[in-house]
Amino acid sequence: MTVKRLGKGIGAIIPEFPQGIDLTNQIAEIEIDKVRANPHQPRKEFNRQTMDELKQSIQENGIIQPITVRQVEDGFELIAGERRLRACAELGRPSIPAYVIPVSSDVEMMELALIENLQRENLNPVEEAEAYQMLSETFSLSHEYIARKVGKERSTITNSLRLLTLPDEILRDLKEQKLSAGHARPVIIITNKEQQLNLWRKIKRDELSVRATEALVKNIISSPEKKSAPQKQPSVKIYKTVEDRLMHITGSRVKIKGGEKGVIEIEFYSKEDLGRLVDLFQIIEDHAQ
Repeated sequence: MTVKRLGKGIGAIIPEFPQGIDLTNQIAEIEIDKVRANPHQPRKEFNRQTMDELKQSIQENGIIQPITVRQVEDGFELIAGERRLRACAELGRPSIPAYVIPVSSDVEMMELALIENLQRENLNPVEEAEAYQMLSETFSLSHEYIARKVGKERSTITNSLRLLTLPDEILRDLKEQKLSAGHARPVIIITNKEQQLNLWRKIKRDELSVRATEALVKNIISSPEKKSAPQKQPSVKIYKTVEDRLMHITGSRVKIKGGEKGVIEIEFYSKEDLGRLVDLFQIIEDHAQ
């Protein structure tokens, strides 16, 4: 394994990593067949056209940005740079320059891979949300911790995760970047899945801007619903219908108590869950203004 020394300009070549990662200023030329995939790779989609463009660039200029790996017992495990690795493999190259760094845990690998992809803006909105979901659910990291690691607001992490509640058809367009996250976020406020799909179709058909989409959603949620004749004591059935609707909106258990006047109780299950509810009400308030 040959090792090349780098000068002081390493920061221009290697993306910044969190403090505590010991970078050794060494690039190793390693055999491609000794590198195994990162099981926690955030990127899932690899566009064929951009891959071909990358291969052409590598043929003409070589690898400008080494991949990042950690050493394991039987070789190396990829942390970041799967597109470059795939392109070199398709070109039939036997080896690739790699920056070998000490990484002690899977969660640290996931953090580094996510940070590298976010810095390069390589992830589509769904991949980004799924990466946050893995950090949150698989590795039990709080939204606040994830936000601090990737340099974003906690509400940004929470709102990104909420994209995953959208119907598969909308998620597919987000993955293929036929729909922006800016268009998708207002759609989440609409609770009925069929209404979400109808709105998505209208956005595409009429080529609505993000601002126009937000205005349309504001109009939908502020439109008065048809109400039945007033009753002095709403029936249990009506309460149940309203509770179910509020549960669908909030994602939490809701209980209505009282008669013509009463109390609405909304349950939350953790500090992060309370923060999610606060963010949801803030979004609704913003669109109501």
